[in-house]
Formats: sequence, C-alpha cells, structure tokens
Amino acid sequence: MATIQPVVLFFVLGVLAGVLKSDLKIPEALYKSLSIFLLIAIGFKGGVSMAKYEIMEVLPIALSMVVLAALIPLTAYPILKKVGKFNQADSGAIAAHYGSVSAVTFAVGIAFLDGIKETSEGYMVLIMALMEIPALVTGTILARRGAGGSTQWGKLMHEILTGTSIFLMVGGVIVGYYAGMVKLVSPLDKMFMDLFMGVLALFLLEMGLLASARLSAIRAKGPFLLGFGILFPLTAAFFGAFLGAIFGLSLGGTMMLAVLYASCSYIAAPAAMRIAVPEADPAVSIGASLGVTFPFNIFIGVPIYFEMAKFFKAMF
Repeated sequence: MATIQPVVLFFVLGVLAGVLKSDLKIPEALYKSLSIFLLIAIGFKGGVSMAKYEIMEVLPIALSMVVLAALIPLTAYPILKKVGKFNQADSGAIAAHYGSVSAVTFAVGIAFLDGIKETSEGYMVLIMALMEIPALVTGTILARRGAGGSTQWGKLMHEILTGTSIFLMVGGVIVGYYAGMVKLVSPLDKMFMDLFMGVLALFLLEMGLLASARLSAIRAKGPFLLGFGILFPLTAAFFGAFLGAIFGLSLGGTMMLAVLYASCSYIAAPAAMRIAVPEADPAVSIGASLGVTFPFNIFIGVPIYFEMAKFFKAMF
C-alpha cells in the first residue's frame, strides 16, 4: 500500500490543535480565500486536461456516472432510517451528504496520484461538479416524502447551481479548457498548479480544527455513525471502482471515481439542506461527514481505493 502523502498530516496538526485547545485560528477571510483558490485550481487543472478530449467522448461517460451516483443516497437512506433509527428528515439529509462529493477529498486524491506519478482523466472534475445535483435533489425528496409543506425547489436548485463550489469549479473548467485549447496555460500554471499542494496543506489544517469541534456530535450519537461513516464509503468506493473499470477509465481515473463515490459533502450539502430540510439536525450530518468519513478517506480510504482500482483494472 502506498505511503500517505505528507500534506494530509496537516489535518492531524489541526485536530491536535483543537483537542489540546490551542489558540491556533485560521482567519475566516483566509479560509474563504483558500477555498476559492482550491476550487478554481481543481477546475482549471481539470479543464486543461479536458482539452485533450472530444466533448462527445466525455459527455456520455460523465452523464452515466452522474445518473448512477443517485443510487448512493437511495442506498444510504434505508440504512440510516431502519438500522440507524434516524427520523425521516435526518435520514434524507445524511443520505444527501453522502451522495454528494467533497472537493477537498478529491484534491487529496489528486495529490496521491501526483505522488505516485499517475494521472487521471481531466473530465473527472466535470463529473464531480455534476454529481452534486442528483444527490442533493434525491436526498431532499427522501427527507420530505410524505411530509407536510412544500419544498422551495426553485430556491434549492438556485442554491445548488450557483453555490460557490459548483460555480467556481465549473468556471475553472471552462477557463482551463479554453487555455488548453489555445495553448496559453503557462501564464496561470505557476499560480494554480505549482502552489496547489501548499494551499491544500493550509486548508487541511483548518479542516482539522473544524473536525475536532465535531467530535462531540459523534460521541453523542454512539457507534452507529462511526461504523456507517467508514463502511458506507468503502462500499460506495467499491461500486465506483467497478464502474470506472467497466467504462474503461485509466487506473488513476478509476481510483478518482472511487474517491468521488466514497466522499461526502460538508460544504455544499449543509447549505442546500438548510433550505430544503430545515428540520434536520446539521450537527449529525456534518459530524458524520467531517468528523468520521473525511479523516478516514484522506488517511486510509484513498490508498485503499487505489488498490480497488488496481483490482478491477486487472479484471477488465
């Protein structure tokens, strides 16, 4: 199994700072700036890589992956409701978080591939951006099924489509695609490619601080969330790696699809669920996604998903 990338150790540093009650704080303005940088950089790098493909070669694969991604919240919901004994609102909201994706986990996957000199298809960024939509809509339908009142679908879709993560990643893809097509990547590559790992390290430091604050929510809800937050992503990643191999993605692309299917949102999903399912408890869903699944994925999951990709690529 490959060595954990040093950049993710900054997450541990942040968790330790929180647990030990250090006065370490990342200014809110810097945190937002780091988020903006990472989202644009991920999109830009993906767009540059996408310029090597024909659009009609990319779209059928991307749309198929996105449609199949709706199976994740549909699978998570009955487990949360029947086994976890969560109410309908919380079950749907948590399912939406786990059906959605994490751009930072995706960035850690990219860093992992860079460390072992592997590459992935550039259009994986497009798949990541599109996967937000079916997951959040499906989770909302599950949470509000049979409930009183009406969902503000227009407001919800506006929140999803114009939210910071999708807007900046898609915008970065478009700019990167154009730059790749006209061969003018060099003016921006120093900014968005060379500085990527350093900015990711600072962002993971802040993620560690945030995760440490969510540990109490995990303790309060017992061992179920701990088990679900680990076993469900592993199962979803297995499905993603299988699909990647079936669709003929490269080894790196197959791993990144597994990473996408295993990751869960703690930025876009909470914002959308706040509008769509206000009665759901955000401490539970964010606690599971950020307190359990995110650290599991970046330390243990990503190397496992690479091994899954190797296994399925050897089969097909």
